[in-house]
Amino acid sequence: MDHMFYDVKMKKKVTAKVIDRVTFKNGERTSYALKGKTSDGRSLTAIVSKAIWEKAK
Repeated sequence: MDHMFYDVKMKKKVTAKVIDRVTFKNGERTSYALKGKTSDGRSLTAIVSKAIWEKAK
């Protein structure tokens, strides 16, 4: 599955393949994120809704 990520170094949105799904817990709150990589190997992270996170299975 591909997803739109924001590349901080290039300062623009890029499309990359999702390579991992992660969750972050902060007390009772849970954040959902997708991980990807650029063509030159840099990591990308996008915070997404639970529905998009589950769709990326």
